[in-house]
Amino acid sequence: MALLRKAVEAHQGGELDTAETLYRRVLQMQAGQPDALHFLGVLCHQRGRSEDAVRLIRLALRATPQHADAHNNLGNVHKESSNLAEAEACYRRALACNAHHQDALGNLTVVLEAQQRPEEARQACRTLIEQAPQLGRAHYLMGMQLRRHASEIEDVEQAVVCFRNAIRFGGSNVRALDELGVALYVLDRHDEAIGVYRDWLSREPDNPVPRHMLAACGGMAAPSRADDDYVRNVFDRFADNFDEQLLNNLAYRAPQVLVDALRPMLGLPAGVLDVLDAGCGTGLCGPLIRPYAHRLSGVDLSGGMVEKARARGGYDVLDVAELTAYLQRHPDSWDLVLSADTLVYFGDLHVVLSAACHALRLDGWLAFTLEALEGEESRTELSPSGRYQHTRRYVMDALDANGFTGVAIAPESLRKEMGAPVAGWVVLARKKESREG
Repeated sequence: MALLRKAVEAHQGGELDTAETLYRRVLQMQAGQPDALHFLGVLCHQRGRSEDAVRLIRLALRATPQHADAHNNLGNVHKESSNLAEAEACYRRALACNAHHQDALGNLTVVLEAQQRPEEARQACRTLIEQAPQLGRAHYLMGMQLRRHASEIEDVEQAVVCFRNAIRFGGSNVRALDELGVALYVLDRHDEAIGVYRDWLSREPDNPVPRHMLAACGGMAAPSRADDDYVRNVFDRFADNFDEQLLNNLAYRAPQVLVDALRPMLGLPAGVLDVLDAGCGTGLCGPLIRPYAHRLSGVDLSGGMVEKARARGGYDVLDVAELTAYLQRHPDSWDLVLSADTLVYFGDLHVVLSAACHALRLDGWLAFTLEALEGEESRTELSPSGRYQHTRRYVMDALDANGFTGVAIAPESLRKEMGAPVAGWVVLARKKESREG
C-alpha cells in the first residue's frame, strides 16, 4: 500500500506528525491493518504515549501472532516503561517465532540483567555471539556483563577483549570505546587507555567525549569542570535507557538517599516549598520530592533528559540550561535546591555553590551528592570514570566560603561500578543569614 509506505518513510525521517496522520489514514481505509497498528504503536511510544503503544501493538499481534518484530517492539515499550517481566515475556515470544532474532536476544540479555539474573543474561549473550559472531552489540553486551560482575582481574581482561571486538565489528561504537578506556585504566594499563582516547580524538577532533576522557586518564590537564558539550553529548546519548542502566544495572540510589537525608530537616510533606531539581535528568528525584513542593522546577543541560522528565511528569517547570548560569539568573527563587549526581561534573565547586546560594531564599536548603575522595587535605580529582571526586575537607571549605552553614556530610554508597560500590557523600547545608567577605 503506497500510503503505508509514505507513512513509514515519514516515520523513519523523523516526521512524526506526518507519519501519525498517515498511519491513521491507513487505518480509516483498512481498519485493523496490522503494520499500521504496529508502527503507530511504536510512534506513540516515541511520543511518550506508552499505554496507547501497548494497546495498538497488541491489536496488531491479534492479526499476526507470529510477527517476531512486533513482539520485540512490544517488549521494548515494556522495557523502557520499567515493566521488565512483561518485556521478558515479549522477547521470549519473539524468539519462539524466530529463534535467530538478534534484537530480541540482545534485548532479552538486557532485561535479564536488569532483573538481577546475571547467569541467565550471560547465557543469552553467549547464544547471541554464537549466532552472530560479527555483531558488535553482542560483544559489547558480553563486555558489560563481565565488567559489571567482575569477581577477578581476568573478568576485566576478558571484558577488554569483548570491547575491542565490539569496536572491530561495530564501527564507531562510542560506548565500547568509553568502556574500553575505563577498563584498561582499571587494569593499570594507563598508556593503552590514553592511546584509545588519543586515537579516538585524532579521528574525531571535535568530539568532547574523548577529549574529556583523555584528561580523566591523565593524558592531558584536567579542566576545572566538565565541558558543557561533553555533558550534553553523554546524557543526550544515554537518555533513552538512562533509568534502566542506573536503576537496574548500577544499583543507583542517589535520589532516594538524598531525599531520605532531607526528611528530618523538612518535616512532614506539606506541599509548601519552592524546589529546584538541579540537574534533573530523567526526573528520578521528582516523585520523591514532589510531596514537599508547592512548585517543583527542573533544569538540565541535556534536552534528551528533560524530555524524559517531561514524560515522567510531576514538574511545574522544566528548562534546558547550564546549571550555574541558570542559578545566577534566578536570585532568591527557591526554598530548596537539590542535586543528585550533577556536581560530580564540577571539579571546582566554588562558582556553582556561590550561584546556588544566590538562588536560595534566606535559610533555604542545598542538598547534593558527590563521589568521595580519600584524604584529610582539601582537594578534588578527575577520576577515570570522567566524574570528579572531592575530599570532605574540600566540600566543607567550599560551602563555608560561599554562603552556607549547618553543613552535614554523610558517607553513602550511591551506585556500583565494576561490580563494586562507589563511595560518595550526601551533603546538606543551609544558606547563611548574611554572606561574609
